[in-house]
Amino acid sequence: MHPRTMGLPALEFSDCCLDSPQFRERLKSHEAELDKTNKFIKELIKDGKSLIAALKNLSSAKRKFADSLNDFKFRCIGDAETDDEICIAKSLQEFAAVLRNLEDERMRMIENAGEVLITPLEKFRKEQIGAAKEAKKKYDKETEKYCGVLEKHLNLSSKKKESQLQEADSQVDLVRQHFYEVSLEYVFKVQEVQERKMFEFVEPLLAFLQGLFTFYHHGYELAKDFSDFKTELTISIQNTRNRFEGTRSEVESLMRKMKENPHEHKNISPFTMEGYLYVQEKRHFGTTSWVKHYCTYHSESKRITMVPFDQKSGGKGGDDEAIILKSCTRRKTDSIEKRFCFDVEAVDRPGVITMQALSEEDRRLWMEAMDGREPVYNSNKDSQSEGTAQLDIMGFSIVKKCIHAVETRGIHEQGLYRVVGVNSRVQKLLSILMDPKTAETEDDICAEWEIKTITSALKTYLRMLPGPLMMYQFQRSFIKAAKLENQESRTSEIHTLVHRLPEKNRQMLHLLMNHLANVAQNHKQNLMTVANLGVVFGPTLMRPQEETVAAIMDIKFQNIVVEILIENHDKIFNTVPDTPQSNSQLLLSRKKSTDSKPPSCSERPLTLFHTVQPSEKQENRNSIINSSLESVTSSNINSFLHSNSTPQSNMNSSDPDLEVIKPNRPNSLSPFRRARALYACKAEHDSELSFTAGTIFDNVHPSQEPGWLEGTLNGKTGLIPENYVEFL
Repeated sequence: MHPRTMGLPALEFSDCCLDSPQFRERLKSHEAELDKTNKFIKELIKDGKSLIAALKNLSSAKRKFADSLNDFKFRCIGDAETDDEICIAKSLQEFAAVLRNLEDERMRMIENAGEVLITPLEKFRKEQIGAAKEAKKKYDKETEKYCGVLEKHLNLSSKKKESQLQEADSQVDLVRQHFYEVSLEYVFKVQEVQERKMFEFVEPLLAFLQGLFTFYHHGYELAKDFSDFKTELTISIQNTRNRFEGTRSEVESLMRKMKENPHEHKNISPFTMEGYLYVQEKRHFGTTSWVKHYCTYHSESKRITMVPFDQKSGGKGGDDEAIILKSCTRRKTDSIEKRFCFDVEAVDRPGVITMQALSEEDRRLWMEAMDGREPVYNSNKDSQSEGTAQLDIMGFSIVKKCIHAVETRGIHEQGLYRVVGVNSRVQKLLSILMDPKTAETEDDICAEWEIKTITSALKTYLRMLPGPLMMYQFQRSFIKAAKLENQESRTSEIHTLVHRLPEKNRQMLHLLMNHLANVAQNHKQNLMTVANLGVVFGPTLMRPQEETVAAIMDIKFQNIVVEILIENHDKIFNTVPDTPQSNSQLLLSRKKSTDSKPPSCSERPLTLFHTVQPSEKQENRNSIINSSLESVTSSNINSFLHSNSTPQSNMNSSDPDLEVIKPNRPNSLSPFRRARALYACKAEHDSELSFTAGTIFDNVHPSQEPGWLEGTLNGKTGLIPENYVEFL
């Protein structure tokens, strides 16, 4: 507690008559206190006004800050955003709304501050302290008057007439009485002001503080309301950061590969050849100049497009020009001063156009392209060990062993699947697991192997498959499904796509998702949430066919696909998708009637199963195990049979009693054969061919995209579903 200070002495009314020196001293102390209070209130009013002005400036600055937040819009890389990115993008508007709401309350406090603080203080200073000052002036004036009259009266001669003396005495009595009354009034006013300041001065300050408390409480309520969004945003930020780390390493890896060998990582382009060329242009008086153009060439239409463009200026230098190629001839070195030149003749333009490539290799590529020979673009290169892993009995056995080891010995280990094992140990474990002799003798992975080595081996084995578990041809469809507006639509579409995967792929995916769901259920111990597992397994299960920045930017949607598969694994793998007529029904009805609706070419080739006789079991067992991932391409018939409740025993592709029936075609394709369409197909992309049943194709040969052939129809070359044709 603060020590008590001595208060002001009381002013007794009875002392006004005596007007003693002690009374005057006591009165002076009261006057000094009033003067001190007056100065303090004056300074306080000044500071209060400065505070209100500063609060107004602060509010104005915060509103401007909120407006800036509200006006900014995030633009993410890619054609769609994840839920986390959407949450982060709208966070700035949420921040702005909170700040504006807070500043609205601040302005109400500021507007009230003038009424509850400044006005009452000014009124107290003017009406009370001001009145006390006026009373003091009057008291001082009457004191002077009384003292003067008294001194004059006392100086009167005693020889004056009695009547004069009596009159003087009466006058002095009147002045004394008036002085006494003024003194009483002054003492009363002084003490009144001293008492009033205890409440009339403090009460406005209390009201102002109450306004501050109301403002801060409003901020507290806003913080409580903001809590749910803050939690959601924190999770979204963490998920986005996790995805960024994975994406950044992929982009950095691609950048290093491009630095080391840029020609092996060219993107697949709709054009046969494209790049910068210098084009010789003739000027007046026989002069020539070389203008830089970005040129594209399409071999089918023989169309060359030339766009004048200079990277230094960052803009186009003229209008685009397009010509139809007639011929292309290499320019001899001794016929022109420039290097790497070739001449182009156009059908629709007279004369010869001389072009300069950027290097000898660049000229060779342009020359080959314009001669009608397409360059071989590099597709996604898997590791050297790819192709040794298969979705066969051994493959399932390896994955099951790894899963069993993880779930029995390391389900609670922190960073499960994120922490990477030593590569040499991983390769050694894989070699043991993939050794047929070891596989037959050992049922489990022995305890000497660390969990991180086992998890890395499982991921590596999945990456060693000839193609990703969720298949190249479904990549775009899965990514498109992840970009749908709501979660229900995404789940439904992915459910449908999973049941379009080949049986073995779906079985392996089912096995893996059950395991990952179990891992996620123990996330409090292993710290691996569904989102974290999506980051780890997205690129593994859906690795892109082309290594491009755009493909890497889609990794976040690959992660979302895996998250949906984990969260909804029971529904997706154990129920038939609720879709319109399935692909298998389309195929069966197409056999019965030519009036069936033709399927899209995006509906990949179908495969029929039938039960073989016991004498054929062993032979077919080997053929199924050794078949490639592309040759077992349909799960739709099995789904169709199950959806119609037809009794089937062990209808899956790992059953040795099943045989794959495929349209008539050679075991190994020889290039440039003729083929006949078994079914009709409508193209969904420019690179695909539309055709009817019975159509004859020329120059049919394998394409770079799994499950597709390339052929020529009426002079146009395009893609054909592999199992829609038979070779002649």
